[in-house]
Amino acid sequence: MNLFALIIQQVDIEQKITDAPDSRYEIGVFIGTYLPFVVLVVIAYFMYHSAKKKNN
Repeated sequence: MNLFALIIQQVDIEQKITDAPDSRYEIGVFIGTYLPFVVLVVIAYFMYHSAKKKNN
C-alpha cells in the first residue's frame, strides 16, 4: 500500500518548473525537492558520528 502511495505522489519536477509562474516558484520547487534529502543525510551523519563516538 505504501509503495502505491509513493508512486502516486511522485511529481515531475521539470514539468513544475516549466509551468512555474516566476523564478521564485522555481527556487521553491528546487529547495522543496532537495531539502528532505539533505536533512536525512545530516541526520544519518549525526547518528553515525554519535555511534562512532560511543564505541571509542
